[in-house]
Amino acid sequence: MNVGINGYEAVVPRFGFKSEGLPNRVGSSEFCYQLLVNLKKLEDRNKYFVYLPTKPSKDMPEESENWQYKVFSSKKLWTLYGLTKKLSNNQQALSVFFSPTHYLPLFSSIPSVISILDVSYLHFPDLFNKKDLYQLKIWGGYSIRKAQKIITISEASKNDIIKLYGVPEKKVAVTYPGIRIKQSKKMSKNELARKYGVEKDFILFVGTLQPRKNITRLIEAFSKMKNKDLELVIVGKKGWQFEEILSAPKRFEASSRVKFLHDVSDEDLPSFYQNALFFILPSLYEGFGLPVLEAMQYECPVITSNVSSLPEAGGDAALYIDPENTSDITNKMEKLADDENLRKEMVEKGKRQAAKFSWEKTAKETLKVLEEVGNGI
Repeated sequence: MNVGINGYEAVVPRFGFKSEGLPNRVGSSEFCYQLLVNLKKLEDRNKYFVYLPTKPSKDMPEESENWQYKVFSSKKLWTLYGLTKKLSNNQQALSVFFSPTHYLPLFSSIPSVISILDVSYLHFPDLFNKKDLYQLKIWGGYSIRKAQKIITISEASKNDIIKLYGVPEKKVAVTYPGIRIKQSKKMSKNELARKYGVEKDFILFVGTLQPRKNITRLIEAFSKMKNKDLELVIVGKKGWQFEEILSAPKRFEASSRVKFLHDVSDEDLPSFYQNALFFILPSLYEGFGLPVLEAMQYECPVITSNVSSLPEAGGDAALYIDPENTSDITNKMEKLADDENLRKEMVEKGKRQAAKFSWEKTAKETLKVLEEVGNGI
């Protein structure tokens, strides 16, 4: 079977490039990259043609007889126009086309599969700029209707897609994402203090600075904790509408105890999980919530929201909050901060929960969907 894949997200990340020239991947770009890496590892009988707008970065899978890159540029929207034109000249050669993004090329007769990580733009339209919102609603809606199969990353997202787009249940498949084990030396608290200025026991948040992550309310809840010797460390790139988030510590009189770190390397991030008192993700909505599992993987207790897909990620290993109730967030943080035995219990449960997820499993389940569509099943 010949499989075409839109690799755009893996090489054109939303937040630019790292100092070593590798894409700074988060969210959908990390999802696309991990799928490509792990599909290549399966070494099955299929041939893969990965379409890219620029040459593959050095961490992408190497080309082989069964794995080839098709690199070309486009003056306009690459997937909408450039990829459409490219596939129109080659569509008879492909059994199935997979786009691990919300969007499909136009006017292609190749049986197709797309991945939809979440539909947060329908729940929180005010949190998206008008251009992105229009594109997601119009082009994304077209792609959802056109695709033979939709892959999503949680039962919560599956239910949203079925309800909000009116697609039949059999059209949507759930393949949980995996977690990437980052190999690095654990930094001590003293080393974290020297390099990043984190000098006290700290609570950790990891994620893009945007309103959906509920960071402003987290800062407010943190400011009301009785223990004033703790720090709140917020690791993540600036996303959109981040100004209110950055001004929140001053607003809630916690400026000296809240630290924003926008450039923590992949090598150093595990040390934050490993040294944190606990990790908290109080999001209003998540397609899945991989940082929950990353924290558990590094033996860090987790507090997260009781909404959308987050209970699927956390299982019985997390402490859950109402993300819109500031008092509940404060109370749960104080409970976990004050109870060492509870933290130890949650660490053990977290290790078992994180072990259930792997990118190899994600790739195998994705390939099963692609083969069903490609073979007309």
